[in-house]
Amino acid sequence: MLISCGDALIDFVPTRNADGREAVMPAVGGSCLNVAIGMARLGAPTGFVGGISTDLFGRMIADHAAASNVDLDLATRSDRQTTLAFVRIVAGESHYAFYDAETATRNWTYRRGTVPFVDVEALHVGSTTLVNDQGAAETKALIGDARAAATISFDPNCRPNLVKDKPSYLARMAEFAGYADLIKMSDVDFAYLFGDEPYQQRASTLLGQGTSLVVITRGSNGAVAWHAGAGQVEVAAPKVAVADTIGAGDSFQAALLFALHKQGRLARSQLKTIGADELRRALSFAANCAGLTCTRPGADPPWSHEINWGW
Repeated sequence: MLISCGDALIDFVPTRNADGREAVMPAVGGSCLNVAIGMARLGAPTGFVGGISTDLFGRMIADHAAASNVDLDLATRSDRQTTLAFVRIVAGESHYAFYDAETATRNWTYRRGTVPFVDVEALHVGSTTLVNDQGAAETKALIGDARAAATISFDPNCRPNLVKDKPSYLARMAEFAGYADLIKMSDVDFAYLFGDEPYQQRASTLLGQGTSLVVITRGSNGAVAWHAGAGQVEVAAPKVAVADTIGAGDSFQAALLFALHKQGRLARSQLKTIGADELRRALSFAANCAGLTCTRPGADPPWSHEINWGW
């Protein structure tokens, strides 16, 4: 099983009403839930760990996850409200306003002993859950129990408007990077975390700390990855008619983990020895999945039958 742990919420995505005025449409989202949905839709056995409300929006989330074949047995249901995020697109980038006080996601606690790590090939973490102290501490405990058996995947998926103390946040992201076998971040995340530092320089630092694979996505400019054995590998982004970019990075992450899983290269020992051609195929597959996601509004990752595998 592949597991994603973190945020599950409702995005209110921009649209237009019949009169042409601005409006919003509710859509199930949350970076880590999106990753779980993306992996499950492609055909991997997938579970989600995190807090999901029993309110109206929480039921939307649970129904959406179940319809995408995500196992919610490891999720924690509560009567706390659902996190809401309102989205605006500015210069092609999604900007978010979060309403996240005392929510089911924010108050999630790790129930030790409930996750069968012997059956877990990879654990993905990241995003808004790691901004607050409780979410970070609970996720850290989860990783501590998982790491002996599972590959750890990490995407900081930064949300600067939620960060109150940037130096502390940067230190926390560095700590989680230190636990990770695979790190993926967007170019926007990279700039927030590392400023003008060259990509390759930071990738070399992370590889030197024990990470096996570092990937940076760059929107329409494709993605570039660094691996200690396979070296630097770059892939192009497909040319598509973009509806919006919501969930594109999550779709890339899900598809990359799925592709590595299908290649038998996701386990920690196998990821360390992946070849350049195998890595390029996995990255290209991920880029194509992200591109398809961009053609439709909201976080709506592709199903297996929608993708040209090309393997």
